[in-house]
Amino acid sequence: MARINLPYGDTVFDSDDLKEYIKRSGKNYIIQGQKACSRVDHPKPHSLDCWLRDNYAQNPNTKQAVNEVIEALIHTGDFAEGTFPCPDSGRNCKGIRIRENENACKKEGQRPIYK
Repeated sequence: MARINLPYGDTVFDSDDLKEYIKRSGKNYIIQGQKACSRVDHPKPHSLDCWLRDNYAQNPNTKQAVNEVIEALIHTGDFAEGTFPCPDSGRNCKGIRIRENENACKKEGQRPIYK
């Protein structure tokens, strides 16, 4: 469990909450999706930016998934940065994936599978 500070306002979130959200999505990754726009106009509603705006941000119309948040999540050791298929645009986009699948596979001598 790591507490991650959001860039705007005095708000933090628990990285374990994000891991659970990602797992419930049926994927092992989430797109960053940082965008300077209002929440209702956000083009990537399944992104980390929207999840943070919907659940933790004091102002949902301010982008939250800035690079510093991604770096803090990677620093926990539970996430790795990469490029993944965006569920909204269909393009490959910057995001993070959960690393626990990777660590479990190393113990069993298998290669990890990314969804």
